[in-house]
Amino acid sequence: MSKSSPIGIFDSGVGGTSIWREIHELMPSEKTIYLADSKYAPYGEKPIEEIKQLSKKNTEKLLKMGAKIIVVACNTATTNAIEDLRASYTIPFIGIEPAIKPAATNSKTKTIGILATRGTLTSSLFSKTSDFYRKNINVVEVEGRGLVELIEAGEKDSPQMHILLLKLLEPFLINKIDYLVLGCSHYPYLIPKLRELLPKNVQIIDSGEAVARQTQSILQQHNLLAPKKDALNPNPEFFSNTNPTVLSKLINASKNGYKVSYLDF
Repeated sequence: MSKSSPIGIFDSGVGGTSIWREIHELMPSEKTIYLADSKYAPYGEKPIEEIKQLSKKNTEKLLKMGAKIIVVACNTATTNAIEDLRASYTIPFIGIEPAIKPAATNSKTKTIGILATRGTLTSSLFSKTSDFYRKNINVVEVEGRGLVELIEAGEKDSPQMHILLLKLLEPFLINKIDYLVLGCSHYPYLIPKLRELLPKNVQIIDSGEAVARQTQSILQQHNLLAPKKDALNPNPEFFSNTNPTVLSKLINASKNGYKVSYLDF
């Protein structure tokens, strides 16, 4: 493992590219490898043991590819599996959790919304964080059932998505939230649509920028940051274990010259 080794990133599909974007923007000299485990998406509907096994499978693949740090760009995998991963491997892991703290701290109506998968909402790690803030504010939780599947199918702007979002957002509107926390790395791709459908005063929060800063900080602590001049092969690589077309379109691969490949893992 060296400073020029890649940052490894995995998600249950294409959604974690929202995290990858923030990492790539903050640290453009870093080589990145992204695994879209779309064959097994969504993780949010699966038993905890299966989520742990899938997370280990992805970790093993990234380690074989030489990753120096692994970003678990999936809320469900983080909240259910990251403790196991940290106990099983010596490499640093960065996780992603719903950003409840800024929403709870800044809410004027004292009512915030969390849109997440069932796997995240029912995890003990999420419950611990959520329970802490429930003392002072009303937390409205909604399971985003069906959202990941539509995004994975390339249908984020479809009429079906519009109809589904109208239904899912109803509890937030009834309870007059002023902050919406996105608890799945797929969901930032819905922000333009969410802004259309929610009142103007509702702030939308996702964890991407904070995850990128934490990744940079941990690399610095371990003396693993790539030198800024070391740009021999900074182009990111993306791998999907299903048809990579949706992934390719989402990151605009043809325009940016990014390599997107099919890989069985």
